[in-house]
Amino acid sequence: MSLRNNAAFLAAALILAAAAASCASGADVIPTDLTAAELIQRAQEASDRNRYALSLQYYATIIERFPYDIDSVVAAEYEIAFIHYKQKKYDIAKVEFNDLLERYNTVDEALLPPQFKILSRIVLERIAGLEKRG
Repeated sequence: MSLRNNAAFLAAALILAAAAASCASGADVIPTDLTAAELIQRAQEASDRNRYALSLQYYATIIERFPYDIDSVVAAEYEIAFIHYKQKKYDIAKVEFNDLLERYNTVDEALLPPQFKILSRIVLERIAGLEKRG
């Protein structure tokens, strides 16, 4: 397993651990029979309702359950980073966006959904602009 995969796995594990801890306080339990597409849909709905912890839980579940569905994993990694950006956790978001961009610096770039490379760069530029002003 590469360093990047280890970092993604660790991030997913930390999110799942936090989500598991919140389960004791009544957080949603994610059904085991959901597809990656259904998990993404539920994650988006949670995010739209500002239920970021639940949204992160869904995205981490995608990474855990569907590690070979590269389109879904890349989408989940992007969305996790974007939630951290929305929460103004810029240091975490920068690392996550840069880790995601590293996926595109391989021979497999052509297999990856191109929109997340473009969007990650845009958000990183926004963060850099915010940091210059702040």
